[in-house]
Amino acid sequence: MIAGVLCALGAGLMWGLIFLVPLILGDYPPVVLAFGRYVAFGLLAVGLAWFDRRALARLTRDDWKEAARLALVGNLLYYGTLAAAIQLAGAQVPALIIGTLPVVIAITANLVEQRSGADNGAVQWRRLALPLAIMFAGLVFVQHGPDGVAEPARAPGVSYVSGLLLALCALLCWTWYPLRNSRWLRARPPGLSRAWATAQGLATLPLAVLAALGYAVWEWLAHEAGGRYAWPFGARPGMYVGLMVLTGLAASWLGTLLWNKASHLLPAPLVGQLIVFETLAALLYAFAWEARWPVAYEVVGIVLLVGGVLLGVRIFRASD
Repeated sequence: MIAGVLCALGAGLMWGLIFLVPLILGDYPPVVLAFGRYVAFGLLAVGLAWFDRRALARLTRDDWKEAARLALVGNLLYYGTLAAAIQLAGAQVPALIIGTLPVVIAITANLVEQRSGADNGAVQWRRLALPLAIMFAGLVFVQHGPDGVAEPARAPGVSYVSGLLLALCALLCWTWYPLRNSRWLRARPPGLSRAWATAQGLATLPLAVLAALGYAVWEWLAHEAGGRYAWPFGARPGMYVGLMVLTGLAASWLGTLLWNKASHLLPAPLVGQLIVFETLAALLYAFAWEARWPVAYEVVGIVLLVGGVLLGVRIFRASD
């Protein structure tokens, strides 16, 4: 039990790094952060592919197409929109929005089950009213405080609202991804988890390279009209390359490895709730980067959001 919880905590600490990088590299375009991270992850997957070469050889063309779709939405589009949201709205609120994933995914799965007519594991919607209300209250507290007045430092406006919309887009990407990924895995024999993760890394690499080349062309054309990004590594190449390698290794590979280990060591009702470690780690990193403690209403908002997530997960687990 202790080892499993520590693995889940380690995964959360690794995944939380992805919320810090856009703050450190705030002068870098979000698309550069996205393809940089996944080029690093893809190159790592090339090395790991040797260990899964037999399983990878059994994948069909349709399997590789599915891996490419998952890589595009779950990797590049997700992190690109998340990085943009963090740069526009700060790290705290996007982290909390992403922190609702356990319940949002469960709600989406509930809808899918009901529409399919199977109703396996479906939950009555009235049972979800309380956790959803608690999470909504938490988000309101973090964004506006108890008096409904936004903190001046947040500079609400078009950029802030755009950041929230992009965070919701990232949430949609990572709601679609695990459901689609789980469907593929359930349709195959057991034992393909590691090989499938490697396949997605391999599928991510050419997409990330194409995105990088496309941005290079766009930046070259923009440079003629006054573009300012210093291709290919920006104004701080050492910091950029180091952080891309760090996120590719720690967040994309090590975090997933630790989470898979926790999933094997802990009962399913518990491990599903421990994804809140990612949200808490992201908030911890953001407050540390800003060199401040959370104010009172931010603490209340965090407690409400985490409490709503845990309550919602418990409701769905109880229905299993």
